[in-house]
Amino acid sequence: MPSATIPHNLLPSAPASPPTPAPSPTPTRRAPDWSTAAEHEEDNVKDVRVMFAGMKDAEKQRLLAELLNLCNSQQLAFVQEFVGPRLKRDPFSSLPDELCIRILTFIDDGKTLARSSQVSKRWHELVSDDEAWKSLCEKEGYRRPSEGAPPSNTVHTPGASPYAGYSPLDGWNRYGASTSAPDLRTQSLDRVPKPRPQKRSRPKAISYRSHFKQRYMVETAWRTGGKVYQKQITPDQGVVTSLHLTEKYIVVALDNAKIHVFDPEGNHQKTLQGHVMGVWAMVPWDDVLVSGGCDRDVRVWNMAAGTSTHVLRGHTSTVRCLKMSDATTAVSGSRDTTLRIWDIAKGICKHVLVGHAASVRCVEVCGDLIVSGSYDTTARIWSIAEGKCVRVLNGHFSQIYAVAFDGRRVVTGSLDTSVRVWDPADGRCLTVLQGHTSLVGQLQMRGDVLVTGGSDGSVRVWSLAEFHAIHRLAAHDNSVTSLQFDENRIVSGGSDGRVKVWDLKTGQLVRELSQPSEAVWRVCFEEERAVVMASRSQKTVMEASNSHSVVPSAIFC
Repeated sequence: MPSATIPHNLLPSAPASPPTPAPSPTPTRRAPDWSTAAEHEEDNVKDVRVMFAGMKDAEKQRLLAELLNLCNSQQLAFVQEFVGPRLKRDPFSSLPDELCIRILTFIDDGKTLARSSQVSKRWHELVSDDEAWKSLCEKEGYRRPSEGAPPSNTVHTPGASPYAGYSPLDGWNRYGASTSAPDLRTQSLDRVPKPRPQKRSRPKAISYRSHFKQRYMVETAWRTGGKVYQKQITPDQGVVTSLHLTEKYIVVALDNAKIHVFDPEGNHQKTLQGHVMGVWAMVPWDDVLVSGGCDRDVRVWNMAAGTSTHVLRGHTSTVRCLKMSDATTAVSGSRDTTLRIWDIAKGICKHVLVGHAASVRCVEVCGDLIVSGSYDTTARIWSIAEGKCVRVLNGHFSQIYAVAFDGRRVVTGSLDTSVRVWDPADGRCLTVLQGHTSLVGQLQMRGDVLVTGGSDGSVRVWSLAEFHAIHRLAAHDNSVTSLQFDENRIVSGGSDGRVKVWDLKTGQLVRELSQPSEAVWRVCFEEERAVVMASRSQKTVMEASNSHSVVPSAIFC
């Protein structure tokens, strides 16, 4: 049977082949849309492409000009959108590395710099260079300790010396003043920094990029906060009289004669019992703690063992203030008007400093020099080695409640509402800073910056270079009970039950660090940790924060 012949016009037609494609699209080349093209367009496009390719540049330009003149606004907009990306060029593809890195140093935002590394492999390589991150660290003030600058977690207590720019005057050498600055890392609210090896809770930053990342996360944590947990530290109501945050311990003294020792995470370790009345002063040095209080005794403790190693007697009234000048020398001030210098290793009194006519309220130590403030309205400078007074600072009209001493200047705060700055070399009053309307009981000095807090609830930031106010902060509704600042922030606590964080540079309120309480006794912080002692529901509670986690947050125990 002859095979049936199917008419040609009934055979299914083959699908039309797509036109010859243009070069594959790239970030700068875009393929036209052929989804709606008719079959006859293929041949026309081929002819035009071949003709255009054979033209000279001048001919191509004339043809393009004629074609563009025939286009309406919608078509011209399409041309602009199509041509625009092809005219863009990555400058880093042709510039030398040094110039590219120089350009990157002008980026002043960390997120922008980090995201730019995702543009291409070339950008990633350039952004990975440490020079751009070094420039950004310098702009943000994120100086590394290895650069010889005070680390960002350098914190000082009201009255504690910051030693930034420490430069003793030659005239002090006859009093034995140290000519070298001690360790800049201070760990507590009322303790002078001590020269000893530093332990860090995280590996040391190995590059500017990792250093910036670490510091950025810490700063973000300070500004945004996180979950808050609190821990009751005593079943009875006790007033916190002293607080210290060290690398190994959180130490809390109360007016019920107890001293509680916690680990850095806020877990209770020991209770030091031996005082029979309220503890009003203490100062730690590594595993050693020296304390004093209403029972008139000065006690030396081994915090690791939880035992008392010495009981130093001699004062005839409450021990109100304590400082240490080295690992074996402690200085105590008492309501009996005297100061005593103790050898805590041998358990003996080396000197009794007599001169004040009323209670000794505050004391600071720098090298061989002691500065004491008294209710007799005077401050005195003493030599530890000689055990005698070398200078008397007269000028206040009422009791002195706070003193700061950084090796170059003495600053005193008084019930007469004024703050005075003194030259310790000759005893001259350099200036009187006025503005507070009540007792000035909180002082902290760092380089040429002084921060003061008063019973009027205000916090003031002063320039010691020009002797004028930089910021006037209406911080609390009642007395400022605790005050501390570093190179970035001020943290203040008040008897109104609030803890506030302020931007040191702008004077703006950043946030409240914890939930409001009945009263805030003490606040202490380092770069990545903060401890708040407060009264809530008639109970004494502690909030210990840790803000160096990968997710920026403040974790309270």
